[in-house]
Formats: sequence, structure tokens, C-alpha cells
Amino acid sequence: MSMGDVAGLIAAVAFVLLVGLLAIPLVKLGRVLDEATRSIREVTEHSVPILDEAATTVASTNDQLVKVDTITTSAAQVSENVSALAGLYASTLGRPLVKVAAFSYGVRQAFARASRSSRDDASKAAR
Repeated sequence: MSMGDVAGLIAAVAFVLLVGLLAIPLVKLGRVLDEATRSIREVTEHSVPILDEAATTVASTNDQLVKVDTITTSAAQVSENVSALAGLYASTLGRPLVKVAAFSYGVRQAFARASRSSRDDASKAAR
């Protein structure tokens, strides 16, 4: 064996050792990437049902909001109807009742004045 052959053999062994040393991190990196792929797959498998459930919840909430809007609209219409009915009542029965009350007050006041003046006349006549 010549010196060139020994040097070539040492270079070949050094190259094999270098490739072997570089292969260990590459194998570990491959395992890390495989584990990351598995983790991502598991996260995706667990996230999809949660997203489906969230979409169902949002759709259900929208349905409930439509119902609440219908109820609110109906309540506003009832309020308008009650207001119109109160206005109709006030114009139909309220004004005549106020007039009757005012008339009865005036009659009472007239009777009170008449009774006071008759008492005053009676007391003046008694003097």
C-alpha cells in the first residue's frame, strides 16, 4: 500500500464518518418533522368538529335573533295600537267627561253661592 492509498483510505473513512455524523441530525430532523406532521393532523382533526359546532351555534343564534326581531316588531305594533286606542278613547270619551265634570263643578259652585247668599240674607234679616 502506498502513501496515496493510505491517504485515500483515511479520506474515505473520514468522509464516511462525516456522512454518518451528518446523517444523525438529519434522521432526528426527519423524526421531528414526522411528529410535527402528526401533531398538525391531530389539531386539524380536533379543530374541524369545533369549527362545525361554532358554525351551527352561529346559525342557531341567527335564527333566534330573527325570532327576537319578530317579537320586537310585534311589540312595537302593539304599542302603537295601544297608543292609538288611548288617543281614540281620550277624544271619544275624555272630552265629554271633562265637559261633564266642568259642568257639575259649575253647578256645585252655583248652588254653594246660592246657599251662601241665602244664609247671608237670612242672617241680615235676623238682625
